[in-house]
Amino acid sequence: MAGTTRIKLAQTGPARFTATNTGGATIVIDGPPDLGGENAGLRPMETLLAALAGCSAMDVLLIMKKKRENLERLEVEVEGERADAIPAVFTKVRLRFRGYGPIDLKKFQKAVELSLEKYCSVAKMLEPTVKITTETVLG
Repeated sequence: MAGTTRIKLAQTGPARFTATNTGGATIVIDGPPDLGGENAGLRPMETLLAALAGCSAMDVLLIMKKKRENLERLEVEVEGERADAIPAVFTKVRLRFRGYGPIDLKKFQKAVELSLEKYCSVAKMLEPTVKITTETVLG
């Protein structure tokens, strides 16, 4: 898992960019309307929240699979509060994990806890300056 990660970012509109990984997968990042943004993609800070949710979700899926829990579907809602300053960094992030299927809530909560405290690289990068809280519920 360790090593070098490469992304190519190419401008595709007035304030729109396509980020492409070495495997060819892409995401669209778009800027605000005052820069010519057209709401054609996520804003950069939204992309960061999506990365956090995605990183942790992958961990939770793996942990639940190892626990032999039948997690049929997972949803993660993420909300970030930003500083009223420039740069407007995140100061608090809340994640709400909703698991579907015949799963044990305590095992689900433990999987989320393990992800954020031990495994999720994005959470670890944010952790020194961002307060991350979670809620875990069953669907």
